[in-house]
Amino acid sequence: MAFFKKNQNTKKTEGSGSILEYLHDVVYILALILVLFTFCMRVVIVSGSSMFSTLVDGDYLLLINRPLCGELEQGDIVVASMERFKDGEPIVKRVVATEGQTVDIDFRAGIVYVDGVALEEEYTYTPTHLSEGMEFPLVVEEGCLFLMGDNRGDSRDSRAPEIGLVDEREILGRAVFLLMPGTGTGEYTVEWDPGRIGGLN
Repeated sequence: MAFFKKNQNTKKTEGSGSILEYLHDVVYILALILVLFTFCMRVVIVSGSSMFSTLVDGDYLLLINRPLCGELEQGDIVVASMERFKDGEPIVKRVVATEGQTVDIDFRAGIVYVDGVALEEEYTYTPTHLSEGMEFPLVVEEGCLFLMGDNRGDSRDSRAPEIGLVDEREILGRAVFLLMPGTGTGEYTVEWDPGRIGGLN
């Protein structure tokens, strides 16, 4: 009888050990996730229609933090925060030109030129007819980027003097994945589409 009780106690101890091991693993996993989302990446929510139809209001994006996303290139989608614009509210835009490149825009034709070459911008929702006050052509200064939204008729971006050239230190990171699709807002409302989930170009 004593032997039977001893076995019961042993089983209880083994069961408790399994639970402790499970909790131990959960704590480590949560700690790893915390570290990842503190130093390596973050989730941002698109607000507004300036990137329509590539991105819509309410989209959840996975962002690789600036120190880890490497050299930013033309075509990358980035999130920036500038105190001079909307008190630092994050904005999502596309890199159109990088340091040393010359940007010119034919607003009548709606064509953007970088270093004299017309860009093939199949991602834009509207042509670039809207001038917002910056003078062109302009050369992108060292350590800066020229950013624009894909919805060129409804985007406040580097065409506007209050934004202008964006210092790379003002870039929070590069958007790499659409985690959860939104449904847009106003005239830019769309149906919820899980097919949009995936990597961003």
